[in-house]
Amino acid sequence: MQRSWVNSAGGPAEEAGAPGPGTGSDLHLELTGGGSVRVRLMNALREAIRSGRLAPGTGLPPYRALAADLGIARNTVAGAYAELVEEGWLAARQGSGTRVARRAAPLRPDGPGGPARPARPRTVHDLLPSSPDASAFPRTAWLGAARRALAVAPHDAFGVGDPRGRPELRRTLTEYLARVRGVRTTPERIVVCSGFAHGLELLGRVLTGPVAVESYGLPFHREVLARAGLTTLPITVDGGGARVGELSGTGAEAVLLTPAHQFPTGGPLHPARRAEVVDWARATGGLVVEDDYDGEFRYDRRPVGSVQGLDPERVVHIGSVSKSLSPALRLGWMVLPGRLVDEVLAVKGPREMWSGVTDQLVLAEFIASGAYDRHLRRMRQVYRRRRDLLAARLAAEAPHVRVGGIAAGLHAVLELPPDTEEAALRAARRQGLALDGLRAYRHPDSAMPPRDGLVLGYGTPPEHAFPAAVDALLLSLPEPASREVS
Repeated sequence: MQRSWVNSAGGPAEEAGAPGPGTGSDLHLELTGGGSVRVRLMNALREAIRSGRLAPGTGLPPYRALAADLGIARNTVAGAYAELVEEGWLAARQGSGTRVARRAAPLRPDGPGGPARPARPRTVHDLLPSSPDASAFPRTAWLGAARRALAVAPHDAFGVGDPRGRPELRRTLTEYLARVRGVRTTPERIVVCSGFAHGLELLGRVLTGPVAVESYGLPFHREVLARAGLTTLPITVDGGGARVGELSGTGAEAVLLTPAHQFPTGGPLHPARRAEVVDWARATGGLVVEDDYDGEFRYDRRPVGSVQGLDPERVVHIGSVSKSLSPALRLGWMVLPGRLVDEVLAVKGPREMWSGVTDQLVLAEFIASGAYDRHLRRMRQVYRRRRDLLAARLAAEAPHVRVGGIAAGLHAVLELPPDTEEAALRAARRQGLALDGLRAYRHPDSAMPPRDGLVLGYGTPPEHAFPAAVDALLLSLPEPASREVS
């Protein structure tokens, strides 16, 4: 039998809040009965609440303190707290600790109305990949660019929009993409769109044959192509990116790649494979669709240049400001081979119905003034600090979990032991985390065996909240095989 007197006063800053009705009172817990330590702890806490020894609003001890008093693993206490929160016995708020839920009568698992429905976990930390920190949007610089751009905008800018996009933005993008991404184009070959998905949708209505895709990638992009009536054919992904040698014999008309930073597994497309995929396109008349995902955020060396620069007539380069600035702007661009410009414009329609003209003017000024470069330099430092913190904490506290994909971008992949992904996702939800499992990105027809892992973004949380998000993440990870908790 494990028995402990614990004080229900608050604890560390991340778990303690304002004093509650029971702050300072002692609580006697006896972990009796059968089952694991976690089950016995949950039963003891339920009994204390039912009996009234823990009144509504009473603050519980921090899980570290209770774990030390009982001589058990802190993950066991954290898991018990989280599950009782789901059941409605406890309530948890960031900065206020864990408390007995406020209600008129004890929550009974079974009653006249049948089993009680567990409370739905609340998202405390958004670690979903691919989103930037919304609080870091450069409002002052953007406002300044808006004033300057609108002051000199020609009258025709406020008429019916041109589906090609404003010439000011297309000229600016021509210079900017050549300078930072090695893209070779002219303003006449750029078509403005509302983001990558919109560009892919337009291209999907031009293509007629199957499209090869990376075996791990965004399901949404595959759905866009499927809605256009196109079949997607998975090709294997490894440490060097997509194995483009598998394209031979597939009959694919095009291949969709994330060569700057493969999503979600991470890493750039190997230089030999960049050349190989261009050779495939030249030999077969195929098309390479380059998703310039995370091209702006590279931390270990200078950004990798675009594949488009190797052959502008065989590669479509698509980019956006969704991750560098904000997805709310709905601004992107397609750099097209000359032969595809008219076809894409024909499916887009005679008027601009997707991207606001004023935002196009402001973005052109924002880039031309150097404000975009300054913003990206600042955000690289911000995101790199978060990446470094995540990697350091995992190395120190969860060395059995391998971290990948952190050389660039806004996300990391945590490789998990086989058959542990679902349990880790459930534990993450109990901790108030929103993140993805790696299996969700696997193409259903892929020959690659499924891999267990977590895909988590470190871009979205505000700077001050990220350390607490990492704390919650560490409590969600499976224990190493040699440290099973009873």
